[in-house]
Amino acid sequence: MKVLVTGGTSGLGLAMASALATVGATVALTGRSGRRASSVAAELPGVVGIEMDVRDESSVARAVDQAWSRLGGIDMLVNNAGIGMRTVNPRFMTHPQGFWEVPVDGFRAVIETNLTGYFLVAREVTPRMLAAGGGRIVNVSVSDSTMHRAGFVPYGPSRAGSESLSRIMAADLRDTGVTVNLLLPGGPTVTGMLPLDTVPEGREFLEPTVMGPPIVWLASDDAVGVHDERIVAVEFEGWLRDRNGRQ
Repeated sequence: MKVLVTGGTSGLGLAMASALATVGATVALTGRSGRRASSVAAELPGVVGIEMDVRDESSVARAVDQAWSRLGGIDMLVNNAGIGMRTVNPRFMTHPQGFWEVPVDGFRAVIETNLTGYFLVAREVTPRMLAAGGGRIVNVSVSDSTMHRAGFVPYGPSRAGSESLSRIMAADLRDTGVTVNLLLPGGPTVTGMLPLDTVPEGREFLEPTVMGPPIVWLASDDAVGVHDERIVAVEFEGWLRDRNGRQ
């Protein structure tokens, strides 16, 4: 399995790239800094690092072309690159701000990364997958509560948009051989997006490794034909048992 993971230098992306590499997949992980992407990739077996700014069409085109060439194709795209609330409000966990207080440039940066970025990368990869006869796209999302919680503009809308984008992508690609699924942790997760020094006491957080088992399964032969599913990582084992029971 040849996999492209965007935003793979840390957090959920790195956890998924590591899990895939551990089971023998060849992986290209991306980051805005090519040097950092290469450095992180060098620590993992069968992984290459590639520079990509998901907000920029030309950067996306170059990176996808590089990944396709270096991996010998792309069987799976994991759309994961994103930025969080810290970019517009470093104290968002303890001092939420109203949407009218969000800087316009900050709003645009989050939307362009978390939503437009998913579109641009999938738009570049999908025609190649169709020409190759198939492929798999996994779009990473977050819990529903983030999408309507006070103080979560623009992050919540960006992720709500990416979920809608994913569902429409799945509808557009039905019966083409290219599958599209959503994957989310199932709760707040310890990543660089989370300001741990300002987290309220008593809150529990997931580790990024929770994404490992479901992404490995989605890359496996068992997931052939799985399409338009919304998979919650913390509920994955139960979801899989239920699914197998329905078959």
